[in-house]
Amino acid sequence: MIAADFSAILPEVVLALWGMGALLGAVYSRKDEMTLTIGWASVALFVGVALWIGLSAPREVMAFGGMFADDAFARFAKVTVLLAAAAVLAMSLDFMVRRGLGRFEFPLLVVFAVIGMMVMVSAGDLMTLYMGLELQSLSLYVVASLRRDSVKSTEAGLKYFVLGALASGLLLYGASLTYGFTGTTLFAGIIGTIREGHVSVGLLFGLVFLITGLAFKVSAVPFHMWTPDVYEGSPTPVTAFFATAPKMAAMALFARLVFDAFGAAISDWSQVLALLALLSMFLGAIAGIGQRDIKRLMAYSSITHMGFALMGLAAGSQAGVQAMLIYMAIYVTMNIGTFAFILSMERDGRPVTEIASLNQYASAEPIKALALMVLLFSLAGVPPMLGFFAKYGVLLAAVNGGLAWLAVAGVIASVIAAFYYIRIVYYMYFGSEGEGLETRMTPVQWGLMMASGLVMVVGVVNLLGIEGAAALAAETLVR
Repeated sequence: MIAADFSAILPEVVLALWGMGALLGAVYSRKDEMTLTIGWASVALFVGVALWIGLSAPREVMAFGGMFADDAFARFAKVTVLLAAAAVLAMSLDFMVRRGLGRFEFPLLVVFAVIGMMVMVSAGDLMTLYMGLELQSLSLYVVASLRRDSVKSTEAGLKYFVLGALASGLLLYGASLTYGFTGTTLFAGIIGTIREGHVSVGLLFGLVFLITGLAFKVSAVPFHMWTPDVYEGSPTPVTAFFATAPKMAAMALFARLVFDAFGAAISDWSQVLALLALLSMFLGAIAGIGQRDIKRLMAYSSITHMGFALMGLAAGSQAGVQAMLIYMAIYVTMNIGTFAFILSMERDGRPVTEIASLNQYASAEPIKALALMVLLFSLAGVPPMLGFFAKYGVLLAAVNGGLAWLAVAGVIASVIAAFYYIRIVYYMYFGSEGEGLETRMTPVQWGLMMASGLVMVVGVVNLLGIEGAAALAAETLVR
């Protein structure tokens, strides 16, 4: 390992050293009393590393013989992942302690999951891809079942583990087929074997299995079956984490794989991604209508949104990748604000997740209701909220990429999905009188919710600078 290799992976090393050091410190001390200390230190470290990566001089390095990429694309994804993880962890610590879940393992598992995500988005080799993916997945399997006295939480963790193991097996099989027909696991080597866009049948099967494994990670239909149950059964802070940072990392890995390894065969994988996008948008939009639990509703919402993000990738262009990155950054921001509110929902000191509990909420908490309404309208893609421009970007990329039919389908799916967002707003402002809802928010939760809502309004001017960063990242990936 040379100095350049170590420099490229230094942020991951710093986080790994912190995770292992904090683990040893907690084990040899009063364990759970360390939860808040470890949690807030991890939040500070996430923000610090995000600033370090984001403000570092632009460069493009392929470390470890091409297995690890340090470029603008990886940096954009890493900064988004780190800031999302910091926000979710910050707004979750008080909730976990109050609910008797304040175990020191939670923030440390989030740290290790984030390290896996950072490796994923920098993967330049199938082995690096798998190592990062499994480090993330193993951490997430555990946090999903963190509430050990809850049957639903245990079931969520078990379902996620079993189906995740199946997806990992499919991914590995695809990797072995790819290696067998190309003789290399390096992305640069794989793309070099594809001549004039011609892909052998065996390599095509390998590509399909790789896409299948990654589709599971982003909850794309028909590999979405774990999402509603895991979102509902997991502790709410864990659900908030699932809905943000891992989605960004998995979508970035998706883009890295199809462009860096199979960028010479866009016509082959574009059709597959277009189908996944179509199915995800419509199933998430239609199945979400019947949901009465807000966490399950957010699960189907995530499926729909991943369909829109995949639409950007399916366009197979630099503009499509840029639109996808902007979409994911905005999606993560919207979810952070929405889950900050969901975390505060309670009645008589007990968590509440029924949508009907929001009846007449606006009369009791007009400021919070307004912020939630802005976030829901943005999730629905209602202009002039920032979510509208996110959807407009991927729709435009699809049209320019020759997928006008998919763009039309996306508009229809968006209109259908708008129903269940607007229904929540209707309950808050015009619903019938009910038992009422308490929303005990910490200053961090209140601040994140209000900031997210404000961003959805003021960000329409220049997308808060992410447009330029996303353009540079897309340019780095798509040549």
